[in-house]
Amino acid sequence: MNKNIPYKNKILTSIVISGWPAVGKTTIASALANDFGYKQYNGGDVLKILASEKGYSVHRNDWWDTEEAKNFMEERESNSYFDIEVDRKLVEIIRQGNVIVTSYTLPWLVPESIKIWLKGSRSNRVKRMAKRDNLDMTQAKEIISQRDENNIRIYHNLYGYEFGKDLTVFDFVLDTDLLDLESLISISKHIVKNLRI
Repeated sequence: MNKNIPYKNKILTSIVISGWPAVGKTTIASALANDFGYKQYNGGDVLKILASEKGYSVHRNDWWDTEEAKNFMEERESNSYFDIEVDRKLVEIIRQGNVIVTSYTLPWLVPESIKIWLKGSRSNRVKRMAKRDNLDMTQAKEIISQRDENNIRIYHNLYGYEFGKDLTVFDFVLDTDLLDLESLISISKHIVKNLRI
């Protein structure tokens, strides 16, 4: 696999960060994008664009936690167009190079990228979501449980892989339960900086 990484005289390619909901993907992606000059994309944002095109009001930051988003998820599960179109757009983006993408599916779809999995227990992810989104623990637990179940079911039905179980496609796996976010960012930057072409 040709893995060209940007740092000083190195050549740019793309990085994909994946993991369960509320594990810190966007935070780490943003830090890497800022340090290494990547453009940043989020699979969920592309999906929201498609939802908007279908008439959903997606402008709230916590839109995924609303009743309207639940309705969209039901429509999404009955029509694979949404996920297939998101992945088609993201594959095009990542093959242009110089990007970092957070995505649930790209690690299994695009071999020509550096792939990082962020693992984390459900209990810690619930705490992180509750703090991040100003929710009580019960609300956060319900949302995390639903999102986890949706990810497992949707991507198994669509692509046949076991989300969260088959990590063989990943170059690096970082445990968010063992290290705080600042340490994870530091390690991620160290990885990118020192990858060999």
